[in-house]
Amino acid sequence: MQSRAPAELWRTVRSMPDFWRLMQLRMASQFGDGLFQATVAGALLFNPDRAADPGAIARAFAVLFLPYSVLGPFAGALMDRWDRRWVLVGANVARLVLIAAIGTILAVRAGEVALLLGALLANGMARFVASGLSASLPHVVPREQVVTMNSVATASGAIAAFLGANFMLVPRFFVGGGDKGASTIIFITAVPVCIALLLSLRFGPRVLGPDDTLRAIHGSAVYAVVTGWLHGARTIVRQPTVAAALSALAAHRMVVGINSLLLLLLAHHTKNPAFGGLGIALLFFAASGLGSFVSTLLTPPTVRRWGRYVAVNGALTTAAVIQLAGAGLMLPVMVGCSFFLGVTGQMIKLCADSAMQMDVDDALRGHVFAVQDSLFWVSFIVAITTAAAFMPPDGQAPIFVVIGSVLYLIGLLVHSVVGRRSHPVKAR
Repeated sequence: MQSRAPAELWRTVRSMPDFWRLMQLRMASQFGDGLFQATVAGALLFNPDRAADPGAIARAFAVLFLPYSVLGPFAGALMDRWDRRWVLVGANVARLVLIAAIGTILAVRAGEVALLLGALLANGMARFVASGLSASLPHVVPREQVVTMNSVATASGAIAAFLGANFMLVPRFFVGGGDKGASTIIFITAVPVCIALLLSLRFGPRVLGPDDTLRAIHGSAVYAVVTGWLHGARTIVRQPTVAAALSALAAHRMVVGINSLLLLLLAHHTKNPAFGGLGIALLFFAASGLGSFVSTLLTPPTVRRWGRYVAVNGALTTAAVIQLAGAGLMLPVMVGCSFFLGVTGQMIKLCADSAMQMDVDDALRGHVFAVQDSLFWVSFIVAITTAAAFMPPDGQAPIFVVIGSVLYLIGLLVHSVVGRRSHPVKAR
């Protein structure tokens, strides 16, 4: 975690060939994921052929992310059992098959149910890849560089996802915002996923783990999958640094859910929602992504100076104040708040990742990352679904911004109490 100039940091990255390959794989995968997510969002929420009220937006997010979020910890057990290289290969092959199916569904206008089902499965595979990459990182970098290199990898992935999401606007301008145009863009998504697949094949056997340690879960694959939730949750409860960080992350994701619904409703009620509204939504999420990138530069020195525990407490406190600034529901101010919340939120996420990568046995790391991935989306969906039940169709409800600030303070309280159970050295 020593401070390095960009050129020296670049040389360090290139000196670790397996980490460099892992980072390339992450960038290709997340570029495709960003392109895919933006295309599906445009097809469902900013399609001139469809209306989008709070309930419709909440249902779309729930169908796309909730099923995998519930089942992910069970499947995550496989990452601690099988060679993670082959898990990444298999998941990317499945993504290609699903991309072809979704493109066809849109081309023939098979209906929203079929589209949501296909997108659900594709998102599940994408999240499986993301969890596998995070669980594999400690195998390709020295322990003392995990926090710094995790920040580098996360920043690279965030930039790639941002570029992918915004690249969607280019073909959309030419092919239109309807189902036919979305179908064309979905097929384009196959290109970065193919690259991710080829990069997955470049790793040697067991280079990405898992290790067969004393804490490895033995027995049949069925047993490992069925008990995945139990082992992941039990490991989190027994490790206060992880439990505290995930409680903070859950609070942040609930606020993100509320803010996302507010912004999407406000954008959908602009004069030209199919293009202008979508552009506003992408600007909002781009600001958050830029904040996340800045956070990857700030987090390593912050953790080095004050430790993970203090860094997360500071991020939650700052986020609670920033959240209140958006209570006026003025879009330019909300975009600015999105940037700063991206900074604080990503700091929380990076500290949570580091806790799992450094404080959890490798034989259980996939279990824990899968539980974290589920918590990441379940918190988001619970918040957005609850808010949708009370939010007006035009999104003019500043009270929900205040509720978001309260959620950050609750997260701060839980993190402070749970985090104190850990040894001071581990809290760093």
